[in-house]
Amino acid sequence: MAKLILIRHGQSLWNAANKFTGWVDVPLSKQGRAEATIAAYKLKDYRIRVCFTSLLFRAIETAIVILTEREEICDGRIPIIKHEADDEDWHGWDNYQGNLEWELPVYLTPSLDERYYGQLQGLNKAETAAKFGTEQVQRWRRSYAVAPPGGESLADTVDRAVPFFRDRILPHSIGGENVLIAAHGNSLRAIVKHLENLSETAIIKIELGTAIPIIYDIDDRGRVANKIILN
Repeated sequence: MAKLILIRHGQSLWNAANKFTGWVDVPLSKQGRAEATIAAYKLKDYRIRVCFTSLLFRAIETAIVILTEREEICDGRIPIIKHEADDEDWHGWDNYQGNLEWELPVYLTPSLDERYYGQLQGLNKAETAAKFGTEQVQRWRRSYAVAPPGGESLADTVDRAVPFFRDRILPHSIGGENVLIAAHGNSLRAIVKHLENLSETAIIKIELGTAIPIIYDIDDRGRVANKIILN
């Protein structure tokens, strides 16, 4: 049975500074890179065949650390980042079709990007709570359908992440391939909601730790047969 592995990126520099990050492209902290390395050792007995990440560097960095820290995870294949761009000035990257026998494709997609926090991006969370009130900030952060000013709600994130997951990622699992998704707290919540058929009330209570692998067994109909968390 195929393994579907979800992992939130390791701690970023703005996680460490307690800032709203969203689509701001902040790299991992030293601790975040260590967390990704630890995750690789937790996953050393798994063999990944294909990987999907967001366009944000902290997710890409987490994926690459995992796939290169323990070479056996790739089963001898070399990770190749796949830039899917329609821009005619993309330097011919699209001309290389790849070799699935020797390479492990790492697909980047904005569908897996973090929830967009709009005007809150770059603000310290504690200072924002002091300014707008803890209850209001909590409503922006944890309500299902309430968006922060100029940003996305979790419902908006579900609307973009789940169709991509269903159409592009799940077929790999149904076909028997082990898949790694390295993404973000909210885009992964969207996928968890879909996989586990959770209610809007239930999903907002789910907390995903940084660089903690969640592993689903997926049957040939795309249904979850088992779930484990490698704390």
